Amino acid sequence: MKTTTARGSGAESGEFPTRSQLAALRAWYAGLSARVAVAQYLGQSRATGQSSRTILGGIRRQLAQYARRRHRDDLASLITHPAAEREERARAVRDAIEKLQQLGVPVPVVTDAVDRWLPARAARALQGCGIRTLADLTVRVPRRRRWWAAVPGLGARSARQIEEFFAANPVLTERARALVVTPRTEISPWEHLIVPQEVDGSRGTFRAPQATCTLSAQDDYQAVQAWLSLQESAATQRAYRKEAERLMLWAILERGKALSSLTTEDAIAYRAFLRRPSPQERWVGPARPRTSSEWRPFQGALAPRSIAYALSVIGALYRWLIEQRYALANPFAGVKVKGARRSGAFDGSRVFTEHDWTLIRSTADGIEWIGGWSREGAQRLRFVLDFWYATGLRPSEMADARLGDIEHDAQGDVWLSVVGKGLKYGRVALPLLARCALDQYLAQRGLPVTPAHWSPKTALIPGLAEDETGIGASRLWSVMRRFFLHAAHALEKVNASTADKLGRATPHWMRHTHATHALARGAELVTVRDNLRHASVATTSVYLHTDEVKRARQMGEAFPARSSGAA
Repeated sequence: MKTTTARGSGAESGEFPTRSQLAALRAWYAGLSARVAVAQYLGQSRATGQSSRTILGGIRRQLAQYARRRHRDDLASLITHPAAEREERARAVRDAIEKLQQLGVPVPVVTDAVDRWLPARAARALQGCGIRTLADLTVRVPRRRRWWAAVPGLGARSARQIEEFFAANPVLTERARALVVTPRTEISPWEHLIVPQEVDGSRGTFRAPQATCTLSAQDDYQAVQAWLSLQESAATQRAYRKEAERLMLWAILERGKALSSLTTEDAIAYRAFLRRPSPQERWVGPARPRTSSEWRPFQGALAPRSIAYALSVIGALYRWLIEQRYALANPFAGVKVKGARRSGAFDGSRVFTEHDWTLIRSTADGIEWIGGWSREGAQRLRFVLDFWYATGLRPSEMADARLGDIEHDAQGDVWLSVVGKGLKYGRVALPLLARCALDQYLAQRGLPVTPAHWSPKTALIPGLAEDETGIGASRLWSVMRRFFLHAAHALEKVNASTADKLGRATPHWMRHTHATHALARGAELVTVRDNLRHASVATTSVYLHTDEVKRARQMGEAFPARSSGAA
């Protein structure tokens, strides 16, 4: 559908005036009266019953609308001057008309007002619901087939015109087309979301007075970004961003509200949503990069402990916003999660047993000959497995480690300096397994093994060509998950139990396995606590109870069956 047919004709449509209309307008600017100018060049228009001034005014409005369609509001305001300023504006208006004649086909942008492009009746109905710009429309068009039924005064015919308008103007971005032309199934990271003022928080229901706010943020997104910038740890910032982004997307797309307008009832509804994100096609999907069209905020429903963590992060965000006098209240205060209390016993299914680890490590040997793994990628994988197993580092600590972080003390012991959770500095012992794995991998990379010849900035885990942008915690996570799934497939017929674990495993299981095996082999509880950098022995002690097979065997040996000859 052409854009000119979306409106009426003449002044309303924004079409360029005819030669006769321009001649009458130029004659009026040249000094003729409105009556003479219209009679000389538009004599047939007198049959409409309109006065000469009204006819010329309509031509000027038509020119102004034509200018606005082409984003020349400066020329539009020039043309719509008061009639008394005709003589002093005559030359400028003639120049403006010449410029407008040379302009190309108009291209709509998302910041345009809806009445600039859509039929007058449809535009009035949309404006009545607070939809004033095309950006508002891309977000506010509901995610169901009869979306227009929720807009009073907007019928099916007008809705089709709007959909045809977006279909005819793909320059409004693929996102705008997906929102209007097709059923809403896609979702984008918040940095790509076009948010209208009604839901961006600039006028949030529970916004504190701006005069007393310590933030310069104008809306909720800017305020949340300020909160995230406080977190110097990249891993913490990513974790907090995920929870804040999920809530903001849900608030805008499901509740039609700003973050600073949510109520306690909304908070309770969000808790239920986390238990079962729906509709699944919009919210749930496999892990994908944020740039992918398949990106989704969730990989599945959250467990009670994960829900409790999400609400704790959100609660911390709101408390900070209140402290900065940006928001007045925390709607998540008092919202609890049933079944989220941490139990004393650690889930032993998230640990690889000694036998599991033997099978896993054997699978990694020669993996480059199986297919899908480059020689350099296989060498890096084997180093990561041995070094991670021997140190129990966190994924972010593994990715950030550099040769300059390795220290040798006076006793000949080797340590790795790390910055862990909460930006806390710590040292991790490097046992012989870790040092041998590092020496072997450095030699494979063609780097010196002698510490005196090391470059301090050299990463322990390098990026390869297949990584494109280098190695980071997220890329390392992907590499490990890829290997776990490969090993699960390879071991499916050999050991179904190990294969099942590998199918569920995450890289953090390496840390659990390190701690469990260290304690089982006689390492003291305090030693393992310090190496893991736990704040409390109680946190580390959960790994003492993971090997239930061993416990059951020892108790069986302590209380054997009575001999058959006993009285």
